[in-house]
Amino acid sequence: MLEKVNIIFQGMEIRKDKMNKSCNFCGNKNFKENRVQYIYKHDDRFLVMNNVPCEECKYCGEQYFKAEVLKKIEKIFKDIYFPGKKVKREVKVTVEEFVEI
Repeated sequence: MLEKVNIIFQGMEIRKDKMNKSCNFCGNKNFKENRVQYIYKHDDRFLVMNNVPCEECKYCGEQYFKAEVLKKIEKIFKDIYFPGKKVKREVKVTVEEFVEI
């Protein structure tokens, strides 16, 4: 059974098809709608997006994002880093290399 639902995310309409599916990692069939923090990385640049919609496996927590949402995040990243869009805030991030002992 396929149910079509329209969702509005940051001014963009997303058509969502709900159907019987299972988690690719654990096989569970129970999911919940959630909003999470998503970290986008390209080369050595990062964008942290809060409140990103996803479907999350209720058993293992694996997150699934619609292609339209990920494309929107990529566009926001490009708007910030290439033409120089003003960001809400910047944070300092410490980076360290892991070395085996």
